[in-house]
Amino acid sequence: MTPPDPLLPGPLLARLLIRRYSAGGWTELEDVVAVEEPLELRVQPGTGEGESEALSVTMRTLGHDLHLVRGWLHAEGLSGVVSALWQNPELPNVVWLRGDTGALLAARRSNATSSACGICGSGSVERLMLRAPQPVWTAPPLSPSLIASLPELLRQAQPAFQASGGLHAAGLFTPEGNLLAAFEDVGRHNAVDKLIGSVLEHGPQALPLSDRILVTSSRAGFEIVQKALLAGVAVVVTVGAPSSLAVDTAVSLGVTLVGFVRQGRFNVYGGAHRLLDT
Repeated sequence: MTPPDPLLPGPLLARLLIRRYSAGGWTELEDVVAVEEPLELRVQPGTGEGESEALSVTMRTLGHDLHLVRGWLHAEGLSGVVSALWQNPELPNVVWLRGDTGALLAARRSNATSSACGICGSGSVERLMLRAPQPVWTAPPLSPSLIASLPELLRQAQPAFQASGGLHAAGLFTPEGNLLAAFEDVGRHNAVDKLIGSVLEHGPQALPLSDRILVTSSRAGFEIVQKALLAGVAVVVTVGAPSSLAVDTAVSLGVTLVGFVRQGRFNVYGGAHRLLDT
C-alpha cells in the first residue's frame, strides 16, 4: 500500500494496485480503499502510576479519535466517570482514559468489536427507556421533499465515500435542511459517535440535540437509534433499512424513524406526526 496521498481526504483513504477482470480480460489499475485500523482504549490509574489496562478495542477509520471516544462514552453512560482522555502522537491507535477506574473496567468488553457491530446486544429497549427521555421537537412538521433531499445533501459532504465507496457517514441537520456537521468512517456507529462526540467537545450542556435531524448513509440498526436517543435527537433518517429492534425502539420512545430514502421515496416506521401529510 502506498503512503498517504495528499490529494485524498486526510487519513481516511489509501491507494493500492489491484487486478480487475472485466469483459473477458484482466487489467491492472490503481484503486482507492477506505482505511480501517484498530483503536484501543486503555485506562490509566488515577495516580498516574502502574500499568494501564485495556478497556475496549474497536475498528475504525483514522481521524477524529477523541470525538469517537467521547461519543462512545456518552452512549455507554460513562461520560461522567472520565476526567481526562488523550492520545500520544507516537501511538496513534491508542486513546488513554483517566477517571473512575472501577466503573470503567466494569464496562470492559472482553473481545474486540467489529466496525459493523457497535454496541449490538449491550442494551435493550427497557434499559434505554430508563436512560433516555422522550426527545423534544418544537420545530414545525418537516416536508416530505426536505426529508427526501437529505441523503444527497449528506453525500455532498462525503469526499472519502465518493473516492472509495467504502465509508459510511453521519450528518446533523437543522429542520431547514442545513448541514451542521458530518463525519465518515468504515463503521456506521463510529460515524455517529464521532458526530455526537464533536458536539460534546463543547461540554455536556451541548446536549440534547433538540430540533436536529440525524442522517446516516447506512441502515438503521438498534445502535443508531439508541445513540440518537441518548443525544436527544428526535428525527433519524437513513438510506437503508431499519431493523425490527430499531423500529420497536423508535416507536416506544417517540423517535421519528425514516428509512429507504432513495430517489424521492422513503418509508416512515415511527413518529409520522413530525412530517407533513402533503
